[in-house]
Amino acid sequence: SLYRSICRLGKPESQSCLQFQQDGFLVLEGFLSAEECAAMQQRIGEIVAEMDVPLHCRTEFSTQEEEQLQAQGSTDYFLSSGDKIRFFFEKGVFDEKGNFLVPPEKSVNKIGHALHAHDPVFKSITHSPKVQTLARSLGLQMPVVVQSMYIFKQPHFGGEVSPHQDASFLYTEPLGRVLGVWIAVEDATLENGCLWFIPGSHTSGVSRRMVRAPVGSVPGTSFLGSEPARDNSLFVPTPVQRGALVLIHGEVVHKSKQNLSDHSRQAYTFHLMEASGTTWSPENWLQPTAELPFPPLYT
Repeated sequence: SLYRSICRLGKPESQSCLQFQQDGFLVLEGFLSAEECAAMQQRIGEIVAEMDVPLHCRTEFSTQEEEQLQAQGSTDYFLSSGDKIRFFFEKGVFDEKGNFLVPPEKSVNKIGHALHAHDPVFKSITHSPKVQTLARSLGLQMPVVVQSMYIFKQPHFGGEVSPHQDASFLYTEPLGRVLGVWIAVEDATLENGCLWFIPGSHTSGVSRRMVRAPVGSVPGTSFLGSEPARDNSLFVPTPVQRGALVLIHGEVVHKSKQNLSDHSRQAYTFHLMEASGTTWSPENWLQPTAELPFPPLYT
């Protein structure tokens, strides 16, 4: 398996290695400094202050046909976001004329999917010596960065993320080549929507896949298979402090609850793929482009 060679490291790491192999996730507290987290927050504040709200969010609904165009606009905006910095909003933050019902900076669900490529602050965090050292310790030979997102989990209406496997969206052959790196930019608590995992759930394949529909279809994606019913009691909460890094195996089942607290739960997350001997599915929604082939992690 990809992650066996982490055991080449010293004793504490090899313990971590075994933990990661066993559970499918691993918490590394204190991975980033408070200063590094603050730099990301400051930069994301600037990006939000300058954001252009996409037209499909501004559309006033009237006829069914216009609703379809709205859905198409939303689909195209998402499907072509892999090599750009784009804005995705919480439900219910616009009125029917497309005006904000809450302050714009409180309305954003996430920003994606190429912060790692286009923004100097997020590029430097993604390719930092710390992250490169971690990837080498995991035995990654030719890791590439496939996507990145800044997730806000806004106070009071940061939506829940239902149980899923990242490989449902980022599918490879063979499986086991995708690794999520999730960094807490603020404390993630039980109250504000920390991650929950089913330990050991990364060993039985992928139950559902999101695939791209033919160009111009609405909706632009569909699902093969379905998420099985999962016993809620299997999920283990993973609260972490600001600066923690959570490694997420591509097939481990995880979720987060709605944020009902007064505090946001900001996180920066990106996905790595071991490119050596791996086929990225041509059916994935996200595809490398001529403008942005998946950049190598090692610089």
